[in-house]
Amino acid sequence: MSLRLYDTAARAVRDFTPLRAGQASVYVCGLTVQGRPHIGHVRSALAFDVLRRWLAAGGLDVTYIRNVTDIDDKILAKGAANGVPWWAWAYDNERAVTRAYDVLGVLPPTYEPRATGHITDMVTLMDRLIERGHAYAAGGDVYFDVRSFPEYGALTGQKLGEMQPAADTETDERKRDPRDFALWKAHKPGEPETASWPTPWGRGRPGWHLECSAMAERYLGPEFDIHGGGLDLRFPHHENEQAQSRALGNGFAQYWLHNGWVTLGGEKMSKSLGNTALVDEVVQRVRPVELRYYLVAPHYRSAIEFTEAALAEAGAAYRRIESFVRRAAERVGEDSGARVLCAEFSAALDDDLGTPAAVAAIHEAVREGNTALADGHDAAVAGALGAVRTMLGVLGLDPLDPQWTAGGSDQRLTQVTDGLVSLALEQRQAARARRDFVAADAIRDQLTALGVSVEDTPQGPRWELTR
Repeated sequence: MSLRLYDTAARAVRDFTPLRAGQASVYVCGLTVQGRPHIGHVRSALAFDVLRRWLAAGGLDVTYIRNVTDIDDKILAKGAANGVPWWAWAYDNERAVTRAYDVLGVLPPTYEPRATGHITDMVTLMDRLIERGHAYAAGGDVYFDVRSFPEYGALTGQKLGEMQPAADTETDERKRDPRDFALWKAHKPGEPETASWPTPWGRGRPGWHLECSAMAERYLGPEFDIHGGGLDLRFPHHENEQAQSRALGNGFAQYWLHNGWVTLGGEKMSKSLGNTALVDEVVQRVRPVELRYYLVAPHYRSAIEFTEAALAEAGAAYRRIESFVRRAAERVGEDSGARVLCAEFSAALDDDLGTPAAVAAIHEAVREGNTALADGHDAAVAGALGAVRTMLGVLGLDPLDPQWTAGGSDQRLTQVTDGLVSLALEQRQAARARRDFVAADAIRDQLTALGVSVEDTPQGPRWELTR
């Protein structure tokens, strides 16, 4: 492959060379399932979904791990506040997250481990760190000794002396250094007994950072290609992951990739700030495929300022692509044309997943395809259709993919809409046949007012949504 990726650790774009020829191993931090997912959450999943698809398009066999953090302080607090067991609260939100991934066409991971399913791995990891002198137990807690690892801070380019203490202020007196971070948290009075597990150091539950190191090693081994996540995870989460794993002697991630935030009113979209746009709500206003286009089209490292106007603009842009694909498929057949990637598209994605230029290449191919349609050059139409669908497939945006053409209540709604519009068009055709052009024009005007564009073709009328 000629892929180059921006590596956070190197603070530079690097050639991507997988550890094992023909294979790629990727670990992406999934969500802490404390609440319903907003579009800022799923942006990360979509960014790395495109990466995964591009690696596969390059002929690599991809092992893709995305974890679920199903226990932490907020999950315990929210479960208690809502009068349900913490694990029930976590599972309900995990299902909501999965629905959001599914509705936006995110491919399922190779494996999706839960933190609570890997306690034994975490205990083993802590035991190894203590043996090597990088961790210590204190009052049932277990801490990572940051001074024992000279490389601490390397990922984010920080020096230990300039760092603030870790956010365990209530247990600072137990630490050797206030910047030491918790690997394991002792069970506290008032917490559910079910939220703790036995260890050589007493009952407790895992610290956040420990989970990913344990699960990455379990599924990908001590060294793997790419670790991904949101920009906000660089510190302390990913810094701590790298420290505890490399302190064990593991090579851990060879490349670190971080996606930008989705902002609302200039602030990072966040539950704590109350400025979120929940996926379940947004897909009631726009089609899921249009939301995917909106989140995938910008560069993964850039910030996206969420506005309804920008979302509408993205939807209109996608519908222009979709219109060509459907018209061309009607003319020459869905499977016409060689499945090839244009050079501009490939070069764009090889340049650190440059989706803006890749999308521009798709729109250029669509323009050429529309010209061929207008000129009646079916061979050129077929070529454009094959190329456009192949490029859209890499981005997960092919309108003819079963993800977007079938399934569930959305498909039922589509069937009803199609039936009603077809009925109106039949009435219009009947009015034209009896030369009642006033009635025919009135039907067309009503459809136009509803956002349905009608085009008369030699094969009969065809329609599409214009908004």
